[in-house]
Amino acid sequence: MIDPTPLASTAGYGEAADTLVEQYESVSFADVHRDVLHLFPSQPSAILDIGAGSGRDAAALAGQGHVVIAAEPTAELRALGQRIHDDRDIEWVDDSLPEMRMLRSRSQRFNLILLTAVWMHLDEMQRALAMESIADMLASEGRVILSLRHGPVPAGRRMFNVSAHETIELARGHGLSVVHHSEREDPHGRRGVRWTYLGLQQENAADTV
Repeated sequence: MIDPTPLASTAGYGEAADTLVEQYESVSFADVHRDVLHLFPSQPSAILDIGAGSGRDAAALAGQGHVVIAAEPTAELRALGQRIHDDRDIEWVDDSLPEMRMLRSRSQRFNLILLTAVWMHLDEMQRALAMESIADMLASEGRVILSLRHGPVPAGRRMFNVSAHETIELARGHGLSVVHHSEREDPHGRRGVRWTYLGLQQENAADTV
């Protein structure tokens, strides 16, 4: 029998917001993104952090002089993130994939779009729509940095087993090429959990590595 009320992509995050924020903030931006730090812009740029969570990454990037929008659909996480990082100039918005309706309605373009631990929460149809949204919001020569979680799914959460290959092929269908692909262990040390990191860029501007 099909469950008539499947879990939403944000299921379990609001109820566990306090614990999750403590977990997110226990590791640094530099440690989480150590394999892809070279892909972040070195000059002040427009950055969109989708699924910003506690705002750890958004705060680090704002501290580097970037103009950062943190999109977080879970109200509890968004409120905690705003409070924790109120010393940083971050614009927080209630927006989410796959449509990103608010930001796309502004016709904004970003030099970097960051998706940390977001993509595997979307089902196959949502991922197709989401990649279209991302490509639409990307500035010329802009990049996407995306991480995929693999391993056990925490109770009460919705995650899908999404491969790097599928994600790369979907990106290519929207004019994005791979400029980085790496695998690593879980920065929190959780057993059985590992991560894929992908860097994507418009094909006409990319030198694939």
